[in-house]
Amino acid sequence: MITEEQVLEALKGVQEPQLQKSLVEINAIREIKIKGDMVSLKIALAQTGTAEQMQLQQQVVGAVKGAGAESVGLRFEKLSDEELSQYGGQTGNEKKSLLDRTDETTFIAVTSGKGGVGKSTVSVNLATSLARKGKKVGIIDADIYGFSVPDMMGIEERPKVVGQRIYPVNRFDVQVISMGFFVEDNSPIIWRGPMLGKMLNNFFSEVEWDELDYLILDLPPGTGDVALDVHSMLPTSKEIIVTTPHATAAFVAARAGAMAIKTEHEILGVVENMAYFESKVTGEKEYVFGKGGGEKLAKELNTEVLAQIPLGQPEIDDDNFAPSIYDTEHPIGKIYLDMADKVIEKTSK
Repeated sequence: MITEEQVLEALKGVQEPQLQKSLVEINAIREIKIKGDMVSLKIALAQTGTAEQMQLQQQVVGAVKGAGAESVGLRFEKLSDEELSQYGGQTGNEKKSLLDRTDETTFIAVTSGKGGVGKSTVSVNLATSLARKGKKVGIIDADIYGFSVPDMMGIEERPKVVGQRIYPVNRFDVQVISMGFFVEDNSPIIWRGPMLGKMLNNFFSEVEWDELDYLILDLPPGTGDVALDVHSMLPTSKEIIVTTPHATAAFVAARAGAMAIKTEHEILGVVENMAYFESKVTGEKEYVFGKGGGEKLAKELNTEVLAQIPLGQPEIDDDNFAPSIYDTEHPIGKIYLDMADKVIEKTSK
């Protein structure tokens, strides 16, 4: 079995990215837990949530596995100002990243196992419903390849840039930032790995967010680079898993839930979208995509179904165009308001 001494010896060659000193030398290894061949570490860094942190994670995992561990779990926190001064780092009046405001802001990642289940529709309507409940809300369209939030919310303007700071667009009292604001003519995104992580970090660190009660992250479907980056950057993030009633969609969505559980994120619940179609004429419900997928997924993830959203579409208001936002009096809009109440209750405990 690997020992604490072997772990520290293995990490002597890994340097803190900003300070360029060994993690061991600057006492950055805050905690080591060993259970059999599993090692859990808490590491302090000069700056968390950066692309450099992603690279450091790979170095740490490689070094500790090289010393004999089978699996390595990582958590991060920031070095104190006193420690930064001691080791030659920058302190003082740098603009704080949103990642440093985790005590004030509840981060909610909305994810799914596959595309086409209405994850972004759920994200924007949850965000607007929370705002209608009086909460201060922001949304990051983190689906960098399939960004759609600006179009769904009827946003035509672009964020203002003042100096080195980006000011989010405000729509329906929700602060919005999206990759779609920075791409011309709907061009495809061909970035990979570290570049994606850096862009996502910029959304946290270079955007001038106002005070936030909730930040909704509309993640790409599946368990790829961006989802992994979010899990690493936001150790306190909570998650909502979106599925349809179909058994296959629920089966695939379980993978996203499994990632959340492994990274110790709290799953707030499951949203079953396209749950049924209700006839306006007879009131009869037709279960077009089957039944039970959401309940089965919730049971598997040991959580609850937050909402069952029927098939439908908002009433289009040409004067206040937002093709995916439901009005508060719309039957589906009322379901989202009830869902927002549940989210507020679960995150206030």
